[in-house]
Amino acid sequence: MRKKIVSVCLTAMLVGGLSMTSMQEARAAEGKVIDGSELTHEEESIGYDTKITRGEDLLTGYSKCTKRGDGKIYAGGTTIAAQVVKSVQIAVIVERAKEEDTEWSYYDNWHKENKNTNRAMSNRMLYVDGGYYYRVRCTHAANSDVSSSFTDGIYID
Repeated sequence: MRKKIVSVCLTAMLVGGLSMTSMQEARAAEGKVIDGSELTHEEESIGYDTKITRGEDLLTGYSKCTKRGDGKIYAGGTTIAAQVVKSVQIAVIVERAKEEDTEWSYYDNWHKENKNTNRAMSNRMLYVDGGYYYRVRCTHAANSDVSSSFTDGIYID
């Protein structure tokens, strides 16, 4: 009986140890940063406007990248003006990188402008290649006030 208990305990420890090792391997890239974006295995990342804007028109902006399954991401962002302005714009850039890369590479982009309002938002569902980390970088503008935001990188299988 004692041998059986010892055997069961050792088996449980072995299985637990193997699980921990594979979890650590899957998360190996987490913590690595490329151009300010951490590489993660999260489901979603939101990046907020971090620069201090000059002027009175631009209030804030954010970028968003969400994993929507193998080979799919939802990418976009929003620009918010402090009041109704002549032009509110957002430019969205999707970039990708591998764990061993030292910089992000271009993947896709688009732009949207709304007139005589206080916000502009734009998003798309993209089919992407697996095996990369993807991030979204946005440029926000309200009249002549400009700022930017970016997300962390999200790994896509």
